[in-house]
Amino acid sequence: MEFLRIPYFYQKNMRRYLTAFICLLTFLGHAQNKYWVFLSDKDTAGYDPYAFFDSKAIERRIINEIPVWDYSDVPVNQQYVSALGSLSDSVTFASRWFNAVCLYATESQIDNIRALSFVTKIEQSGAGHFVAAEDTPDTVVINSAPGLQGKQLNLMQASLFREAGITGKGVRVAIFDGGFPNVDVLPCFKHVRDNNRIIKTWDFTRNKENVYGFSSHGTTVMCCIAGIDTAGDPFGMATDAEFLLARTEVNAEPYSEEENWVAALEWADQNGADVVNSSLGYTFHRYFPYEMDGQTSFVSRGANMAASKGILVVNAAGNDGDSKWKYVGAPADADSILSVGGVDPYVASHINFSSFGPTADGRLKPNVCAAGQVYAYGKKGPGVHYGTSFASPLTAGFAACAMQAKPGVKSYDMFLEIQKSGHLYPYYDYAHGYGIPQASYFLNTEAEESLAEIEISITDTAVIVSVAVDPTDTTENNYCYVHCSNASGYLSWYKVMTVSDFEVLRISKSDFKTRDILRVHFDGKDETYTF
Repeated sequence: MEFLRIPYFYQKNMRRYLTAFICLLTFLGHAQNKYWVFLSDKDTAGYDPYAFFDSKAIERRIINEIPVWDYSDVPVNQQYVSALGSLSDSVTFASRWFNAVCLYATESQIDNIRALSFVTKIEQSGAGHFVAAEDTPDTVVINSAPGLQGKQLNLMQASLFREAGITGKGVRVAIFDGGFPNVDVLPCFKHVRDNNRIIKTWDFTRNKENVYGFSSHGTTVMCCIAGIDTAGDPFGMATDAEFLLARTEVNAEPYSEEENWVAALEWADQNGADVVNSSLGYTFHRYFPYEMDGQTSFVSRGANMAASKGILVVNAAGNDGDSKWKYVGAPADADSILSVGGVDPYVASHINFSSFGPTADGRLKPNVCAAGQVYAYGKKGPGVHYGTSFASPLTAGFAACAMQAKPGVKSYDMFLEIQKSGHLYPYYDYAHGYGIPQASYFLNTEAEESLAEIEISITDTAVIVSVAVDPTDTTENNYCYVHCSNASGYLSWYKVMTVSDFEVLRISKSDFKTRDILRVHFDGKDETYTF
């Protein structure tokens, strides 16, 4: 028998490749993955919520009629944590809300852990995905933009809050971000520092207190909530709020951000947060569109748990509106949180990069919207910043003011009230939600009645939408919003049109099904027609 002769060069390289392949198999056999290990029970002996929680956390529970003693608040059994630590490479976080431990382990280690009597379920963390999508500004322009600082606030009628002395006083806001460089020295936060209103800080990526470094994104976000310029003019609305600052994001550790974010939620809960603001947005790097159902990602489950504890979570909708992904990410898909889209502050209509709804299971998102282009401080000075991650803190500041204006309102009721305060309500669509929250809603300020008119005409073959502009209105940007929904509220389509003619839209009558609802919003007026 004649054998194929392989040249020495290829034999030598084959040995090298074979050696590398064997090393790879060996590595994979011992490779560590990150897991969530869920536990069967807790040790409740000695747990005292009044000692465990900040007094504001107790106060929040009482206002929201949540039991002060609740099993989900009891810390994880430390004997279980120690046992899991001895059987794994390392334990990184123990979640009291989910009674679960996050750890690194090999496959053989996880097999041993699975056999423990107190382990009920194991989930792999971040399996098959790489890095979280960042909700960062597309562009930062140093220098002023004409009137932008005023426009970002005027969209929400911020002056009405300010004139009424509503500045978020007594409300505690937690900010989760990638860092807060120079917040401890910048002049725009001097009033916060001088009044000792940075209550606590924690870097969850390094387990240290100091958060005053790293990404400047958090600095800009905080400025959009509480910053004041050297002339005494605000960048955001909640200039007298209290703050908890948490660093939860770091690019070099892609699998840690979800864990850090939920850990920060539990920390914020314990330390009395009323509002949480976050710019986190996981999309195609970690999930598929069908998983944006508010129940799949760990951060979305954590966000809903925070809401159940009476915390109002405000999160950026995302900057994927002009990408292939297009839709909101996680945790913006969570059911009980305010997901915030972005508008162009000069025309008050959807800004191109702002992510769209609905969620994978058909729920309305975003809930509301605010300016997606802002003028605010970075770590070196003021400039123009872009992103829904700045619309979110503007809304969080608004929420803090709304809480001060209406003390004692339950968190979920406030969530609903902020939706109702939207300038489009009860109209909604998947670009704007219910629109831009309005301070006048919370101050019972009566707006001037618009003289605009809307008419929906039905013929044998067509549906005609017509509007008449208020002759006294000097607004340059008149938009007509039209949508069609089914009886369940799911939108079949929606349009936003600049009004130039009396007849805005003509649609074939055959395009509508029985029980479809046509809704039109123009200049504060609404009209509906049910087929």
